Amino acid sequence: MKKMFLPLLVPTLLGVSACTPSSDSTPQNQTTKKEMPAASNFDSVYNNISDADIREPLKVLSSDEFEGRLPTTEGEKKTIDYLVSEFTKAGLKPGNGDSFLQKVALMEITADPDMTMTIGDNNFVYKEQMVASSKREQSSVSLEDSELVFVGYGVNAPEYDWNDYEGLDVEGKTVVMLINDPGFENPESGKFQGTTMTYYGRWSYKYEEASRQGAAGAIIIHETAPASYGWSVVANSWSGPQYGLVSADKGASRVAVEGWLTLDAAKKVFADAGLDFETEKANAMKGPYSKAMDIKASVTVKNTFKKSESNNVIATLPGAEFPNEHIIYTAHWDHLGKDESKEGDQIYNGAHDNATGTAAILAMAKAYSNLTPAPKRSVSFLVVTAEEQGLLGSKFYASNPVIPIENTVANINMDAMNVLGKTKNVAVVGMGKSEMEDYLEKAAAKQGRSLTQEDRPEAGYYYRSDHFSFAKQGVPALYAEGGNEPADEETAKYRKRMNVIVTGCYHQVCDQYRDDWDLSGIVQDTQMLFDVGVGVANADAWPKWNEASEFQRKY
Repeated sequence: MKKMFLPLLVPTLLGVSACTPSSDSTPQNQTTKKEMPAASNFDSVYNNISDADIREPLKVLSSDEFEGRLPTTEGEKKTIDYLVSEFTKAGLKPGNGDSFLQKVALMEITADPDMTMTIGDNNFVYKEQMVASSKREQSSVSLEDSELVFVGYGVNAPEYDWNDYEGLDVEGKTVVMLINDPGFENPESGKFQGTTMTYYGRWSYKYEEASRQGAAGAIIIHETAPASYGWSVVANSWSGPQYGLVSADKGASRVAVEGWLTLDAAKKVFADAGLDFETEKANAMKGPYSKAMDIKASVTVKNTFKKSESNNVIATLPGAEFPNEHIIYTAHWDHLGKDESKEGDQIYNGAHDNATGTAAILAMAKAYSNLTPAPKRSVSFLVVTAEEQGLLGSKFYASNPVIPIENTVANINMDAMNVLGKTKNVAVVGMGKSEMEDYLEKAAAKQGRSLTQEDRPEAGYYYRSDHFSFAKQGVPALYAEGGNEPADEETAKYRKRMNVIVTGCYHQVCDQYRDDWDLSGIVQDTQMLFDVGVGVANADAWPKWNEASEFQRKY
C-alpha cells in the first residue's frame, strides 16, 4: 500500500545559502539567486499602498449585504461579483482561460446525531464522550465488532525512522491513536521537532495514514494540551454538516469511520482491555509502538448528503519574460454566513477572518498592476472558497491546478491580517521551512523589523491555512504576519484594548468591521509581502525548501 514520505524538518538559521546550478534544464536551476534588479517605480508603488486601498474593500466585503460570505449562497454571488469587478478595474486578466472563476464541487455530509459507540461493554454518548463521522458517500456506514489496535501516534515517517504500523496488518481493524506527534510531550528525546508540531501531529494526517494502511476505522484520543484545543472544539467541529470535496471514488479510499474519544473514555477502554493508558502512552513516546487491544468496537453512522458548487477566483498579471512561471498569492473569501435561529445579530460578517486578507490581496493586485516594468514572472491572485470547511477551495485547486504545479514558483498566503497596528517584528508561521524566508527577511529589514517564530508553534498553525495545500504539492509556501511587539507606546495601548475584542470575536457575529481599527499593520505587512513577491518574480532562481523541511518538490 502507498506510504507517505515527508523528509525531516529541523529548525534552521535564516540566510541559508542560495541555490546552486545543476544539470536540470528547468529555469529555476539555471543560475544562482542574486539581487533583484530595481523596478523603475517600485518605491513609489510600494509607498502608495495605503489604508484606503484596504479599508474600502474590507468594509464592503464584511458588510451585512454580503451575508457572511457563506459558500453556495447569495452572499457568495455578491462576493465573487465584487472580486471580479475589482480585479478587472485593476487591469488584471482572467486567470482561468477567459474566466476569473474556477468551479469547486462540494459535498455536504451530515451525520445523524442519534448514534452510540460501543467498545467492549461500554456505550459512549455522542458529543459527550465520542464523535464519529464518515467521508464515504453511503447512507449508512458501520463498524461491527471491529478489533481495536493501539498504534501509538499513528505515524509512518521514514525520515524520522519511525513507523507505528511496522509489521502490522490493520486491514478491517480500527486503529486507536494519540494526538500530536512523539516530540510534543518528550522534547528532550530529540525526536521529531520537540514541542513544535509537525504535520504528523495533525488529526488530518492520522486519518489519511490509517486509510493508506487499509484500516476500517480510526479513533483519535483527545487531550487538550497536545491538541491545543479543548473537547468542546472537537464536539462542535465534528458534528453537524461537514463539508468535503466531491471525490471520484465517493470516499471509498477513506476509512469507513473517523472518530474521537475523550481522554476519560479512552482510559476506560484501555482498562477494560487490561491495559493501563499512561503506561501504553509512555511506551508510545519511546519509539514506534503498537499493541493489539483484544477488545472490539461497533458504531453506525447514518449520513445525509447535499452536493453544491462554489467558486475560487483567480486573476493574473502576465510576466514580462517568463509568463508561464507564476507566483501565487492566496487568501480565502469565505466565512460562516448567518444563523437565522439566533436572536438579534445573525450575520457572521468575518471582517478580520478573512475580509482583511481578501482586501489586502485586492490592494496587492492594484500595486502590481501599477508596477513598471512588469515583473519577469507572472503574478496570480487566488482567492479561494470553503477555507472554513477545511481548506477545501485551496485543496481543490492544488489537486486541479489552473496553473500547473510545475510552473508554480511559490505561494504567499494572507489570512486574518493584523488589525492591531504596526509591529517591530514579523511572526513567521512554520519558521525555517524554505528560502522564501530569505526574501522575507530582506523585506522586513527595509521596515526595520526582524523575523521571529510564531507564538505557539506547538499548535501547528502552518497546517491550518490555505498555503498548506500548496506545500503538500511541493510548492514553497510562506505564511507570515505582524508579530506581537508593538511599534510604539501608543500602539501598545491600542493593541491591548483591541486585542481583547478581536480575540473574543473569532468566529462570532461580533467579528465586524470597525471604523476605529488601526490598519497600519495591514498596510505594513502588505507592503512587505509585495516586496517579497516582486523579489521572487524577478529572481534568477526559484526559491527552494530548506533541505531539512518535510516538504520538497515532487518533480
